[in-house]
Amino acid sequence: MYNKEVIELFMHPKNVGEIKNADSIGIAGNLVCGDLMKIYLKIKNEKITNIKFKTLGCAAAIATSSKVTELAKGKSIKDALKITKDDIVKSLGGLPLQKIHCSLLAIDALREAIYLYLKKNNKKIPEFLEEEHQRIEKNKKIIEERFHK
Repeated sequence: MYNKEVIELFMHPKNVGEIKNADSIGIAGNLVCGDLMKIYLKIKNEKITNIKFKTLGCAAAIATSSKVTELAKGKSIKDALKITKDDIVKSLGGLPLQKIHCSLLAIDALREAIYLYLKKNNKKIPEFLEEEHQRIEKNKKIIEERFHK
């Protein structure tokens, strides 16, 4: 079901863990399966200097979480916001169709961490990111009710 790249990143994910004194922590959940991801950012001069993740989910969720950290590390906030689910899926060499939603979890957590960083530092928040934040927050509440009673 999974290709070699996905299996490798599931078995040996990169950038797993927490960052003490992170500049921002984004949390996102997936309505389809209840997976949950936290992404930790360290930012200097508007550039992501360190990024780590913790994911509760399937092989695809862990692999996509690992991949998004690789794609975002060293990028400016502006460039990190341009990373899409298609970028993740392509860089993994594909995902089974029923697992594409896992790539959205990684993007959501990254964008939520960036949103919270910008808000905390009184920086301009792009309109699309504000909309993403509202959707992510709504999803987290639904997941909490559905999966964590």
